[in-house]
Amino acid sequence: MKKLSLDRILQSQGIGSRKWCRELIADGEVSIDGEVIKDYRAAFDTNGLVFTLFGDEWIYREHVYIALHKPPNYECSRKPSHHPGVLTLLPEEFSWRDVQAVGRLDHDTTGLLLLSDDGAFIHAQSSPKKHVPKVYQATTAEPVTPALVEQLLAGVQLHDEPAPLAAVSCVQTGSHQIEIVLDQGKYHQVKRMLAAAENHCSALHRSRIGTLSLEDLGLAEGEWCYLEEEHLAKIKP
Repeated sequence: MKKLSLDRILQSQGIGSRKWCRELIADGEVSIDGEVIKDYRAAFDTNGLVFTLFGDEWIYREHVYIALHKPPNYECSRKPSHHPGVLTLLPEEFSWRDVQAVGRLDHDTTGLLLLSDDGAFIHAQSSPKKHVPKVYQATTAEPVTPALVEQLLAGVQLHDEPAPLAAVSCVQTGSHQIEIVLDQGKYHQVKRMLAAAENHCSALHRSRIGTLSLEDLGLAEGEWCYLEEEHLAKIKP
């Protein structure tokens, strides 16, 4: 059992600073089980805790795990330079919680993006050594040929890699489209592999991580949802 004072509970959920949370409590804005709590020092078991703030129910989450359908022209960096950051698509409390993208998608790449405030989870999902498969739909500048698919499956040499990198699978889905599965998680890997195979990636979309797909989640561009245990089981290394 983990007990925390009410001000710490609110702060941990991204409500705001400790001072601000204490003011909300003193103003009678927080209730638990229908009872208004005005003592910020009151301690509660966080396991399964639900509290009400401004009339809205909040479920206490020690960590948050989020899936976002990333639109184009958003940067995954916490300090974006040329485009809005993906955190602007999420409620403000996630910034207070120091939520970060798990790996990165380029500003022009769309699709499934994971975010969390759990450092161990971020490391496990981001590490190339964990071999979490990721499925991409790539549109190429030049026509797709059987030779291109064969090259990507056999492995192509990137200038800063000690050995060739190969796709787990690669199939042609259109005259200028392929579906490619990677499990190394290297920087800009799809684009660099296509360039090394003497083609060029003109559009890129990530549809699945592990066995978790955007179709499963039903997210339209720009939409997000919490990942629950059944979802996390699909993306564990």
